[in-house]
Amino acid sequence: MKRIGLIVNPIAGIGGRVGLKGSDGIEIQRRALELGAIPESLRRATLSLIPLLDLRGTLEVVAYPGEMGEKSAREAGFTPRVIGKIQEGSTTAEDTRRAVKDMSALKVDLILFAGGDGTARDVCSAIPTGFPCLGIPAGVKIHSAVYATNPKHAGELAKMYLEGKARLREAEVLDLDEDAYREGRVSPHLYGTLYVPYRPLLLQNQKSPSPASEAYQMEAIAAEVVEQMEPGVAYILGPGTTTRAIAQALDVEKTLIGVDVVRDGQLLAKDVTQAQLLKVVETLPAKIIITPIGGQGFLFGRGNQQIGPEVIRKVGRENIIVVSTADKLRGLRFQPLLVDTGDAEVDALLAGYFHVITGYKERMVYKVVS
Repeated sequence: MKRIGLIVNPIAGIGGRVGLKGSDGIEIQRRALELGAIPESLRRATLSLIPLLDLRGTLEVVAYPGEMGEKSAREAGFTPRVIGKIQEGSTTAEDTRRAVKDMSALKVDLILFAGGDGTARDVCSAIPTGFPCLGIPAGVKIHSAVYATNPKHAGELAKMYLEGKARLREAEVLDLDEDAYREGRVSPHLYGTLYVPYRPLLLQNQKSPSPASEAYQMEAIAAEVVEQMEPGVAYILGPGTTTRAIAQALDVEKTLIGVDVVRDGQLLAKDVTQAQLLKVVETLPAKIIITPIGGQGFLFGRGNQQIGPEVIRKVGRENIIVVSTADKLRGLRFQPLLVDTGDAEVDALLAGYFHVITGYKERMVYKVVS
C-alpha cells in the first residue's frame, strides 16, 4: 500500500483574477473576497487526484481536515485518512507547516501540496531534507521549480513516481516580497530546495528574468506590433517587459506586472481585473498581446490570471498576439509554450501552433501545449 499526503492552501491564488498580484496577508485576502474572488485551490487539488484513481485499491490518501485537503480528496473519489486539526475558514501558514511535519512523520511516500510560492516556502521550512513532495500550481505568482505545469500533470507525475517511473531531483524554492511586486519591483529570493519527481514537460522550470541586452529586440517587436494595430480595437497588454516596450512605443504608461488596455494609441484602462476585462471585451472588438514567462514558457495561468478563460473565449484564439524575443524562446531549449488557464476547454483551444513576433517583420512558429 502506497500513501500520499495532501495539503491544500485554501486561499492560494485568490488575488489573481482580481488583479491583486498575490494572496499573502489577511488584508489582501479580505480585499480579494470583496472584489468577488473565488478560491480555486480546492478544485485544482481535486483535479490533481483524478489521475491517481487508477491506484485507488493500493493507495491511501492522508489529508488534513476540510478545506486543507479532505474536501478535495473526497470530491475526487477517495476516502482519505484525516489527521490534524484546523479552524475552518481561518487556516494559516503554521497549519501548512504542521501538516508537513505530521505527514513526514507518518512517512507517506509523497506529499502533494496545492498553493503558490508562499506555500512552497512553508513546506520547505518544515519538511525533512530529501523528503519527496510535489506542488500543485494554485498560486498567482509561481517562480519556484517545485510545481507541476498544471494540476492534471501533478497527478500524472505523482502516479509515475509511486510506480517507480520518475526520479527525484532537487529544485529551488523562490519567492518575492508581494508589496514590492505590486509596485513593479521583481526580485525573487532563494529560500531553499525541495526534492520533487521529475519528467520533462510535467514539471515547470524556474522563472528567469529578461536580460537588459534584449532591449533592442523588444523595441523592434514593439515597432512591428504598433504598426499592425487597428483603429477602434482594444488591445489587452499582459504583464512583462516585452509588452511594456509596446506601451512605451505608444507613449502610454504600462504596469509591469499588471494587465492594461489601450485603444487608438491611448490608455483605456490600467491594472485591470478579470471583471473589468470582461466588460471591455463585451463592448469592444479586442485582441490580447501576451508574452511567455522567461524560463517557464507559460502564456496564460502564471501571473496574468486577470486574462481568465472567459476573456480568452470571448476574444478568440485568432485575436491573440504572442510576442517574445528570440533569446527568450531559445532559453526554453525547444520546450513548447504552456497554458494553464484553469479551464480544460480553453487550454485545448489554445493548444497548437502560434506565430510569435520576435522582431520587426520577424516571426517564428512555436508550439503551445496544455
